Amino acid sequence: MSCVPVAEVEVIEACANCGKQGSDAVKLRNCTACRLVKYCGVDCQRAHRKQHKKACKLRAAELKDEQLYSQGHERMEGDFCPICTLPIPLPMGEHSTVNACCMKRICDGCHYAAQLRGMFDCAFCRAAIPDNDADALAMIEARVAKKDPVAITFLGLKYFYGDLGLQKDVRRAFELFTDAAEHGSIESLFSLGNVYRLGEGVQKDMAKAVELYEKAAMHGHVESRHNLGYNEVEKGNYNRAVRHLLISAKMGHKNSLEIVKKFLMAGLATKAQYAEALKGYQDAVEETKSHGRDEAKRLGY
Repeated sequence: MSCVPVAEVEVIEACANCGKQGSDAVKLRNCTACRLVKYCGVDCQRAHRKQHKKACKLRAAELKDEQLYSQGHERMEGDFCPICTLPIPLPMGEHSTVNACCMKRICDGCHYAAQLRGMFDCAFCRAAIPDNDADALAMIEARVAKKDPVAITFLGLKYFYGDLGLQKDVRRAFELFTDAAEHGSIESLFSLGNVYRLGEGVQKDMAKAVELYEKAAMHGHVESRHNLGYNEVEKGNYNRAVRHLLISAKMGHKNSLEIVKKFLMAGLATKAQYAEALKGYQDAVEETKSHGRDEAKRLGY
């Protein structure tokens, strides 16, 4: 039996509103929100809007979710110690220190190892560690003047909490977080999200907070991802919550793992989902371990 070749079918694109076919003279452009349909011009897009709105909104939400859940599964560059290059255990503030001289976050293991060798200056840049708030603040402000986004965020946090002898000033903190975010700081996106979530110095706006957490989470910010999951828990969207919490648990976030465990016990998560979260969490924690860190922890460093 001979096979009869099937002719290739030419796909002809046309304006979703007027039906005008694309050509050298007629340039069709995708609907920027959903990319499901094309238009020959703005007038046709406006005319078709009412008919297209429902499908467009649905597909746009699907595209957003695809991006939100597919990105940010690896921890950010700033989550790794620049000396040993290992990811720092969470919460990072309990296992590392940010040095005012260079604004590098150094893990406790590397600090301990440096002191064992008789090095009591910064383990990264070798600058003298300031022994008072005024000198530390001067170092930070010097880096802020050079538009270092890490330093700008750090100074914002000091104003937010009233540290280093500064009077608490949430409006100044907000300005600094905004500036740092414009200079590429992912940490500042998270801090801004917290400001809007808490309503500190600005009107409380959970939708804005979620928007900022989403941007940070897609860059690998673990706490932002956890907060997105918790926000979905509060709204009763348990399937969406588990999707977020699986990601943050597999990056080493213990509280995310605990929530997935509670969901399992309540019948809101499957055994397979908890097993995935637990295995990912254990693997993430294992990646943070080193002899130096173990020794620093044992000695209460």
